[in-house]
Amino acid sequence: MSRYGKSTQNAIAAMSHLAEVYPRGERLSSGDIAQVRGLPQTLTAKLLTQLSQAGLVSGSPGPGGGYALAKPPIQITLLDISQVFERMQDPMICPFGPQWCGQGEPCPLHAHLQQLNEQFDEFLKQTTLQVFVGKAPQRKRARQASSRRPSRIKEGV
Repeated sequence: MSRYGKSTQNAIAAMSHLAEVYPRGERLSSGDIAQVRGLPQTLTAKLLTQLSQAGLVSGSPGPGGGYALAKPPIQITLLDISQVFERMQDPMICPFGPQWCGQGEPCPLHAHLQQLNEQFDEFLKQTTLQVFVGKAPQRKRARQASSRRPSRIKEGV
């Protein structure tokens, strides 16, 4: 159950990569970020533009340019990123529809969903991009070892 959409998910993926390289002071192109995160380059460029307009990313054109976090990772929360792409006024949607919740007594799941909603809000507020600093995921090597081994062919006796 996610309270944010694909744009927010992709933006967090892009921003997390910028946080990974933040200590090295690197600026990355939208293509570099897209490739590492497995995102379409045009989508990544669009997301980075929106994040730049929101003051979360700084972009510089030309040689030596690229994107970087606009402030230290510890100062950027997942909520900051989410608010760029999501409408935050509808915190909870009842699975029974508006005919039940909001019309008298709440549905049987209301209290549990409200609690989950509050926990998720707290998670977004408390989690910063600092959790990604220096934590680049290990890349799986594409069966290189098995392709280098010589095949064993049985010889006739």
